[in-house]
Amino acid sequence: MSLKKTLMKQGMKMMGDPRVQKLMQDERVMKALMQAMSVPGKVQTFTSDQVEKIAKAMSLATEDEVNDLKRTVRRLEDEIARLEREQDKKR
Repeated sequence: MSLKKTLMKQGMKMMGDPRVQKLMQDERVMKALMQAMSVPGKVQTFTSDQVEKIAKAMSLATEDEVNDLKRTVRRLEDEIARLEREQDKKR
């Protein structure tokens, strides 16, 4: 059984316990749980921001910038191909 399934199964067992249900009704506990669940997203955002700052400081292109450039080149290549087809039809 995978770790995720095991954790889900144990979590569901715990949710059936009246003590846990009473604890979950406490606003402080819910607030702490919500903050704990937001930590991975905050870490990801912080890490991405720091990588971007380092890349800019080192005059490197970020992944987003490279992807934007690839899209632009692809769009321009499509436009050139379309114009060449139109030019061939006129001949």
